[in-house]
Amino acid sequence: MQVSVVVCTYAMDRYDAFTEAVESALAQTYDPLEVVLVVDGNEAVFDRVQEDFCDIENVVCHCNDENRGISYSRTKGAELAAGEVVAMIDDDAVAHEDWIENLVDVYERTDAVAVAGDVRPDWQTEKPDFFPEEFYWLVGCVEPGFAADGEEIRNGYGSNISFRRDVFLEAGGYDTHTGRRGDKHIQAHEAPVCIRIRELTGQGVIYTDDAVVDHKLFDYRGDFTWLVFRSFWQGYSKRVMDLLYPDESGDETDYLRFLFLDRVPRRLKGCVTRPSVAAVLQILTILVFTGAVGLGYLYALLTPGLLEKVETVAE
Repeated sequence: MQVSVVVCTYAMDRYDAFTEAVESALAQTYDPLEVVLVVDGNEAVFDRVQEDFCDIENVVCHCNDENRGISYSRTKGAELAAGEVVAMIDDDAVAHEDWIENLVDVYERTDAVAVAGDVRPDWQTEKPDFFPEEFYWLVGCVEPGFAADGEEIRNGYGSNISFRRDVFLEAGGYDTHTGRRGDKHIQAHEAPVCIRIRELTGQGVIYTDDAVVDHKLFDYRGDFTWLVFRSFWQGYSKRVMDLLYPDESGDETDYLRFLFLDRVPRRLKGCVTRPSVAAVLQILTILVFTGAVGLGYLYALLTPGLLEKVETVAE
């Protein structure tokens, strides 16, 4: 089973991190392996990519004619790929050397159509005391209670998800209504394609603990104001998802139930038995982030013609 790892990038200030991501893909223990590099409309970055990587035998390079967004770029990478499976990793992540080997193991044992793995936080600065691990999903990492090993889930995270290529393309690839494009970011990226794959095949995504990627969390991801705004846009994105896929709404409700019936009571109990400033700050942060998500959803709910505006962004 040949696997193609797709790595997309777009800005020169991310090039060092991108290089580490590509090198981790090239260092995989699994063979046969191909690496597909897609630069999103930045010729200067593409020149560097060509110089550094494009002479390597198992590397395919492509540059979009303009900035088309991460959704377009990942789908383009899958179209260019030769592998039976396409695996996606962010340009600010580093894969463990047995990442692909462990993904393939699940495909071979279960006949899966999509497999997602663990995304662990790799703070590039000191982790803020206020940051609760329950909100690691906010920065693209797996949070406590996300899934059990081998469990079927709706979708995984973009730093560590893979698909059977033919199924992925038949389902239409990533939805260009979502994902990052310049400064615009509808934050419901993996869910749409995974929903369409389930509708097409009747199978969800299989989660495995063994396939691990470390996701770099730079200084700005620990900034409280940035995180509050990101929470707001997560709520906004949830409303967009409701409009695009009105039958899919259970995962977020289940998470809120888990958060407030399990994690928050457990934290409150911990504050009583082992009080600390950080523990109190993290409980307050959970409330603030959750409130910001709710406000974002409400803002989207009150935005006239939201779906038409989202479609305009995708064009």
